[in-house]
Amino acid sequence: MDCCRHVNPFRACAGLRGLGYLMVALVAAIAAVSYYAVVVYAWGPVLLGGGAHAAGAGAVLAAFHILLALILWCYLMVVFTDPGAVPENWRHDAEDSGDPALSTSEDQGSHPRYCSRCQNGKPPRCHHCSVCDRCVLKMDHHCVWVVNCVGARNYKYFLLFLVYTFLETVLDTLVLLPNFIEFFRDEILNLAFTLSLLCFIAMHMSLVTSNTTSIEVHERRKSVAWKYNVGWRRNLEQVFGTKKLFWFFPLYSTEDLRNIPALRGLEFPIRSDVVV
Repeated sequence: MDCCRHVNPFRACAGLRGLGYLMVALVAAIAAVSYYAVVVYAWGPVLLGGGAHAAGAGAVLAAFHILLALILWCYLMVVFTDPGAVPENWRHDAEDSGDPALSTSEDQGSHPRYCSRCQNGKPPRCHHCSVCDRCVLKMDHHCVWVVNCVGARNYKYFLLFLVYTFLETVLDTLVLLPNFIEFFRDEILNLAFTLSLLCFIAMHMSLVTSNTTSIEVHERRKSVAWKYNVGWRRNLEQVFGTKKLFWFFPLYSTEDLRNIPALRGLEFPIRSDVVV
């Protein structure tokens, strides 16, 4: 029993980073197999062969390449965007939210938090990641598939990656259906992957519309009214911004980054009718 007391569980967490790099390679391999199946094996020859089906093949390949480009764009943004680092020697600086119905968590009297491992203050909704060994702003979870945490500044990119991957998988299933059994021997696998993605997207959209992270689910269940739930529209804007044109791309407008503190991950409006 004494030997167990000296075991450091955070070393095992740190090992997940090595696993993450293998996951990145696996994602690249899946994309390559999908590209071969759709472009090289199934629909490329139809387009090159001409005839009555060439136009349909061109449309399929155009849609496939557009979705693939969006997937890779969003994936790289999730991987290489800092999810949100706490500024050195951070201390809360109260700001007026500009809305009489809303206030910040510090204005409502919540106690300042401190991370003993980072030796720094912890903004609201910030959590320490044992894999990255640092605090992450509005941390949702550490994702081994992207070798990064999903937090305030890359959560939108993560959601878009899920949505476009789901659409691409649906497209692959539909356009490969005549060749599916011959090529993959089992279409159940792709269908199961599509359904699992759909469930995962539905879960995260539920979290977005209630302004909750995966870590905060248990805390929300214990409260009568979730303090960060300021209405589904404002909750959505805290992830995607107010400019609808930017909703479908891993980008934010300069105006939104300036006017919505939640996108920076340090300040979050809360309901004035909730005691914290």
